[in-house]
Amino acid sequence: MERTYIKELKNKAGQEVSISGWVDIRRDHGKLIFIDMRDVSGKIQCVTSAKNESAYAATNELRPEWVVTIKGKVSERPEKMVNKDEENGSVELQIEEVAILGRAKELPFELKTEINIDTYLDNLPLTLRMERGRVIFKIQAHIIKAFRNFLTQEGFVEIQAPKIIGEDAEGGANSFAIEYFKHTAHLAQSPQFYKQIMVGVFEKVFATGNVYRAEKHSTTRHLNEYTSLDFEMGFIKDHTDVMAVENKMLRYIVEELEKNCEKEIAHLEANLPSVPKNIPSVKLREAQEILKKEYEIDCENAPDLEPEHERKLCEYSKEKLDSEFIFVTHFPMSKRPMYTYEDEEDIGYAKGFDLLFRGLEITTGSQRVHDYDILVEAIKKKGLDPEKFAFYLQAFKYGMPPHGGIGLGLERLTAKLLGLENVKEATLFPRDLNRIDTLLSTDKLEQK
Repeated sequence: MERTYIKELKNKAGQEVSISGWVDIRRDHGKLIFIDMRDVSGKIQCVTSAKNESAYAATNELRPEWVVTIKGKVSERPEKMVNKDEENGSVELQIEEVAILGRAKELPFELKTEINIDTYLDNLPLTLRMERGRVIFKIQAHIIKAFRNFLTQEGFVEIQAPKIIGEDAEGGANSFAIEYFKHTAHLAQSPQFYKQIMVGVFEKVFATGNVYRAEKHSTTRHLNEYTSLDFEMGFIKDHTDVMAVENKMLRYIVEELEKNCEKEIAHLEANLPSVPKNIPSVKLREAQEILKKEYEIDCENAPDLEPEHERKLCEYSKEKLDSEFIFVTHFPMSKRPMYTYEDEEDIGYAKGFDLLFRGLEITTGSQRVHDYDILVEAIKKKGLDPEKFAFYLQAFKYGMPPHGGIGLGLERLTAKLLGLENVKEATLFPRDLNRIDTLLSTDKLEQK
């Protein structure tokens, strides 16, 4: 008999079917055994009684997480047993045959119980099967899909940038070095060089892929490997064109989640934001004035924002500007990478921005230097050797348009959209200072 997916059962009352999946829960009630079965599409209650000796005996073996195929008849539940909160709450499956495909060892804990974050992460091959985990990463898949669909509709071309690079785009700080090659290589902190090069080919490009930061943090907001959603676009007037595209893109992503993930969002009790048509924007110096005036935080002349500053600015933006998002622009050139474009009308400050959302920076972007000679001088100002960037510089030597782009952290965006406290909850298999699949050290850094 051909397999039927569980989500289809509500329309098959009275029919014989075969389903395959995992035993989610087992409940014994006298001479009745109830099994909640799940597959990728949903859950169904299955039941057998001692009257059917062979089916009862086979079902009596089953335990949580066993993988089985069950054949039986779909029947309508008695009216008083209908569960309107469940998709298949009006039907159940009367078990006739059971085939065991895979047995599970005794579980270290019940999957329905509350567990701490370390236990959750130590047991990901098991805990990702919990409904919360499945829901988070289904939503995240829709975020990536919406990102791709939006940019494709806008005429962008997807590229696959290398993860092993010669010189680091950020000037070598916080990068993982690789000694295998004739020359020292690095794990890429971003696809920056390659997406800029490809602007000279396709004008508008985007990439989704892992990037690596050798930052010695062990916090709720940092990862050593994360997924960066990047785009780069040519023929812009300045950084505000890039901001406008990201603004439009975020509106599209949230709309797609509202249409396609309603049940998952409800399960997490998440509140998706309303993305304004024009996300408010302030210069860094204006942001610092706001912090001093509204919160008595004196950080004037600081080159960057601290985590507490980001939280307060988002609080201000939500209360005073009716937006959970806020762009902060014009950081000092000294704090930005060498490819960042300096504002001709505000010397010393970059035509770049960070996007803050619900207390956290989720995006960094800017207009990029497109003139070869200016870029070579910018590299030198950072104390770097232009010869080491010769491959990258070819694109600029042979003509590049004004361009700019962003890098958006997928895990941070997911966490903030869904109200998750720790970015690791929004990371499929987190890598940080203490963890690669299992806890590598008990000497944890102080949580920040």
